Amino acid sequence: MSYALYNKMLQSLWMAWETVFERITPLRSVYQSKFGICKIVVRAHRGSSIRCEDGTYVHAGDQVCEIHLDNREVLQLSRAVGADRAAIVTARRLREALKDIGRAVDTDPKLAKAKALTGITLLHRGIIHGLGFELHPLETKWMERISTVYLRLLLRMLNPEGAKRLKQQRSKLIPKMLMMSRASLVNRYASGVKA
Repeated sequence: MSYALYNKMLQSLWMAWETVFERITPLRSVYQSKFGICKIVVRAHRGSSIRCEDGTYVHAGDQVCEIHLDNREVLQLSRAVGADRAAIVTARRLREALKDIGRAVDTDPKLAKAKALTGITLLHRGIIHGLGFELHPLETKWMERISTVYLRLLLRMLNPEGAKRLKQQRSKLIPKMLMMSRASLVNRYASGVKA
């Protein structure tokens, strides 16, 4: 079996798992929606309180918008234009999605209680640079380990060069929590201020 065929089979299995996960997600969320290349899931924050740079506190039980890239779209981009070009296009589409999310958070009653936009990523050195997110360490070593395994595997699945990149940059691929307070999100992306 060729490497390319093997890789396609792994990607198909991964996407099947994502379909199952998407069916489970509504059970743990208050609301979910799609914005371009991103999906958001509104849920209650679990864990310790987090202080954002603008002074906003996110406490356990507060609603947050959890942001996720649509991995199907990222995979299609990677197959169509190659991994490097796909990363550039993904970053551009992510910025556009953030504008839509900012406007929705500012106007949609379903998002009225959301205190912040959050996520977990390995790509904090690249794809999200300059988008206005704060970086916070994950709360526990256990969460860091689970996220590291999952996100490195995801990178391997979405990027045919992922295995090579993992070997070369393993020490840099540590997951971080992304955080942007509601006020920062709206000011940056919904108020007409240049993002």
